[in-house]
Amino acid sequence: MDTAKWSWDIFSTKAFCTLYFRIMKSVIWLFLFFVSAKAQQFTKVTVGPFVNSPADSRTISWIDMNKDGFLDCYVTNGPSGGQNNFLYINDGAGGFAAFSGDTIVKDGMPSDGATWCDSDNDGDNDCYVANWYNTNNLFYTNNGDGTFTAQNGTIILSGGYCEVAAWGDYDNDGLNDLFVTNSAGTNKNLLFHNDGSNMFTKVTTGSIVNDINDSRACNWSDIDNDGDLDVFVCNESNQNEVIYENLGSGSFNKISLGALVNNGGKTMSSSWGDYDNDGDMDVFLANDQSPNALFRNDGGFSFTKIITDTVSKTPGHSFGSSWSDIDNDGDIDLYVTNSFFSTSLYENYLYMNNGDGTFQRTNSGTIASHLDWSYGCAFGDYDNDGFQDLAVATCRFNGSDRNNLLYHNDGNSNNHLTISLVGTQTNRSAIGTKVRVRAVINGVPTWQMREVSSQTGQCGQNDMRVHFGLGTSTQVDSLKIEWLSGNSQLFTNIPANQFITITEGQVVAGIHENEAISTLKVYPNPSKNKINIIHSLSFQKGDKIVIADSRGHEISVLSVAKKTKQIELELDHYQENSESIYFISLVPISGNSKTTLKVLKLK
Repeated sequence: MDTAKWSWDIFSTKAFCTLYFRIMKSVIWLFLFFVSAKAQQFTKVTVGPFVNSPADSRTISWIDMNKDGFLDCYVTNGPSGGQNNFLYINDGAGGFAAFSGDTIVKDGMPSDGATWCDSDNDGDNDCYVANWYNTNNLFYTNNGDGTFTAQNGTIILSGGYCEVAAWGDYDNDGLNDLFVTNSAGTNKNLLFHNDGSNMFTKVTTGSIVNDINDSRACNWSDIDNDGDLDVFVCNESNQNEVIYENLGSGSFNKISLGALVNNGGKTMSSSWGDYDNDGDMDVFLANDQSPNALFRNDGGFSFTKIITDTVSKTPGHSFGSSWSDIDNDGDIDLYVTNSFFSTSLYENYLYMNNGDGTFQRTNSGTIASHLDWSYGCAFGDYDNDGFQDLAVATCRFNGSDRNNLLYHNDGNSNNHLTISLVGTQTNRSAIGTKVRVRAVINGVPTWQMREVSSQTGQCGQNDMRVHFGLGTSTQVDSLKIEWLSGNSQLFTNIPANQFITITEGQVVAGIHENEAISTLKVYPNPSKNKINIIHSLSFQKGDKIVIADSRGHEISVLSVAKKTKQIELELDHYQENSESIYFISLVPISGNSKTTLKVLKLK
């Protein structure tokens, strides 16, 4: 044996291995540095009653309960024996005080989902709570003085196994109606029509309240972008999800075709958001004991299941989920909670949006590395610094209640715009209203869209103030409000890094409005033939009235001959199209954005 050669071979191998591992260590360090740099940093809050009150918690709802401009937080607790819920009042200085002595925190019931809105349009937020274990639900009206009244009536006498509730105005009468899911007992979901003054009628007809499924979560969202709110329901026990299309006449059509509603699994929640900035609502499904799912909205009720991205390849026991632009870079990121079916605690998932329709999961930072049993989650800017903070509800683990989690977003140099909306013809909470902004981000003109919602994921309610990250952009070029009523407003050249309030139909001090509010109404709707189109500010000579079918294909274009407030159309003129749904659009000669309304033709 040539010992010299053998020694050299050993030395060469050692040298090579040492060099190789040093290089690989540097590569790994650089990769981890990149991931860490990309992930937004949060600080875990450890002081105060919010994070030091052990419970078996379910819901996180960010809501301004007392109208002081700062977000408060409502937390439901749901063990079988019952437990009081929590309400934490924001002190305006970054801390919270436990709300005590009021009926809203003294119920002692097994509560799951909660949803807040101004249900009677009186200027303050009311609360509905869904209970499980065959107990009646709860409804609290805000007295406007820092106290609540527990209500009786149809809306709470649902006794069953309710999971999640969500407010949304399905008939566009300016009052938010209520949908509630049920996962056991009769297995029928509930729909209540808001009759005004916090009086409700239980809807008893239609598949929307007679289908039998183990339903977990629900969302109101304008899925097909036609100007009204549809209902999406998540079902567990390997049952398909369901879309109930709003027909605009107070009735719904069950959608049974397409990838999104033929993906049966153990789905626990859905979160809707425009992750690819193409102007429509996409959806994430949190699944238990199987990979999660991401669906891209391709228009109408057509969706593509994304199967190659890390978002839909991560296995887990997921329950809660929520979208938010946590790093203010101009696209929304995703947070997902995990719990149950294990003797171990879980990490939650944080997916950062790459801005090209893909995501990167990060394990760095406290919100992505902490081990717990987590349920509902929601984002809200509780200290009004322009960055979205995070709260997470934690469940009982191995017989012990756990402290809930609060994470402060530490921010960065990116800019933001945050908008509070007040409806007048639209419901006062502006639920269902879409907001679109255009800004030049990293040199690229970028449109973003948000839809005001009362529910996200399993037992979560985000801050209903509309938040946009703007990256390095110092202004929003265009801000378009598409109120659920059909009214629209357009503002331009809005400086970044501010909180503004926009009331439907009113001007905003210091902000230029390019388009006066255009109130367009159609009556009767639905109609057997003749309809009247009313414009409160008058049609102008040269305006166009576009009639389209249910697929958006133009049937006819009419030119307005003279200034008028009312135009009559006969739908029978278009009967050769065998249509029952028409879209009537006003295209102003002034060049302002068009307004579209849906019309249902009765047979």
